[in-house]
Amino acid sequence: MLSGQQQKLISIISAAVAQAAPQATPNILLERPKVAAHGDIATNVAMQLAKPAKRNPRELAQQIVDAIMAHPEAAQLVASAEIAGPGFINFRLTAAARQAVLHAIQQEGDRYGTLPPNHEKVLVEFVSANPTGPLHVGHSRQAALGDSLCRLFTAQGYDVTREFYYNDAGNQIDNLAVSVQARARGIAPDSPDFPADGYKGDYIAEIAADFLAGKTVQAADGNSVTASKNLDDLDDVRQFAVAYLRREQDLDLQAFNLKFDNFYLESSLYTSGRVEKTVQTLIAGGHTYESEGALWLRTTELGTGDDKDRVMRKKEGGYTYFVPDVAYHVAKWERGFHRAINIQGSDHHGTIARVRAGLQGLNLGIPKDFPAYILHKMVRVMRNGAEVKISKRAGSYVTMRDLIDWVGQDAVRYFLIQRRADSEFVFDIDLALSKSEENPVYYIQYAHARICSMLGQSAELVGQLPQADVSVLAAPTEFALMQRLAEYPGMVTLAAQELAPHHIAFWLRDCAADFHAWYNAERVLVDDAGLKLARLRLAQATRQVLANGLALLGVSAPERM
Repeated sequence: MLSGQQQKLISIISAAVAQAAPQATPNILLERPKVAAHGDIATNVAMQLAKPAKRNPRELAQQIVDAIMAHPEAAQLVASAEIAGPGFINFRLTAAARQAVLHAIQQEGDRYGTLPPNHEKVLVEFVSANPTGPLHVGHSRQAALGDSLCRLFTAQGYDVTREFYYNDAGNQIDNLAVSVQARARGIAPDSPDFPADGYKGDYIAEIAADFLAGKTVQAADGNSVTASKNLDDLDDVRQFAVAYLRREQDLDLQAFNLKFDNFYLESSLYTSGRVEKTVQTLIAGGHTYESEGALWLRTTELGTGDDKDRVMRKKEGGYTYFVPDVAYHVAKWERGFHRAINIQGSDHHGTIARVRAGLQGLNLGIPKDFPAYILHKMVRVMRNGAEVKISKRAGSYVTMRDLIDWVGQDAVRYFLIQRRADSEFVFDIDLALSKSEENPVYYIQYAHARICSMLGQSAELVGQLPQADVSVLAAPTEFALMQRLAEYPGMVTLAAQELAPHHIAFWLRDCAADFHAWYNAERVLVDDAGLKLARLRLAQATRQVLANGLALLGVSAPERM
């Protein structure tokens, strides 16, 4: 049902309940029956009210049904209402109510499923890789999830900012610098003289060669760095290596068709004094203590669910990794992002309570659930029935560029979105390359391309489609397809509310299945001119909504395949 129709039906049900149970204040929910034969939409309102009203739920349901069918506005929307099981009320919509979706799609086009601007700001931080190597499969999952979530929030009217947080400080950056320095001095990764925690992929040798050649690299933020060729200056090596990998990661993101609005450097939190200010404020607030030579945060007293206090400053000096994270999230809040979402691997689960505790200790009025987190599970890559674990260039893992080169960015995006973020996922390369209905990307895109071909064959009729009489669309598969199209705006809202882009992936697969079922059951290009126009209009509407949904996932909608 369209949103306006749902609100109308809820209003009619409310009026009926007021007659049957005047004292009741129900929460009226509408849902699609699990079995299509049971109707188009259902409510359990009678079962909700029966116990407090001390009434038989089926008898109460019958009273509500009688009042609904007597309502003067019901006839336009409801063809019948039946009682099922212990007191469910199942509705069948009128043909006109089902067909109304075609007019809505015609009017709204690529805006179908979107809401007007609400002027609320949302910051989504994702990928946020250390600039120590190529982006890997886990980063790919974050990229797909994060970009789709941003597209969903934009569709819901939010002012969205995509942010990439560069962890360009700490031990991992030091390890990168000494790895490049060692390779530049001719020390092989398998040599006992190579740094114990060094990076061993072929890309380290490439960086070393470019450093020795005095090359210049330009990072994603536009800043350029020229290699000094001085291997004794480890800071120069570090600066060049970080810039080199930032550029490489940006090229990977471009291949993924992903553009960030802002890049935030961890190092800037130190140079700007934000980290030190955060620590001093927590000390002044009485939320820290010294023990065993370290500075501790009383996280167990700050109401965020941490099970033990946490070290902030190590006894050997230097802050633990969650301290700059606290300072970073203060910066998010102060920039006006009072809704922030972080997408990270599930191995970051332990940092959630610590970061939130630090924010509470600063007494800035930040809610306890700020920021929100989406934690994703690992991805395994399979090819020819065997797990793929190693990329020659990266040395120890499959990269984002590997996936894109193997199957294309459309398949990478869809496959990495189609499961809940908190579920482990097996990326089947062979399936992603197959041209069959088992491959969901191919199946959905083929539906779109098939419609484009059909419309192309009837190009002379396309201008007449807005005036087509859709009342002749009465086949079961036509009603099923129209009902699916009507669900789309609500599905977009649900996906945004639940931070769950996979809902759109599932919906697209179901919509493509409904289209193929209709196409196989009913000829579109029939001799009856009126019926042909109506069916072409249904096909055109389906094409539009498939394109809208694919766009939310960042997947293309090809006109031919």
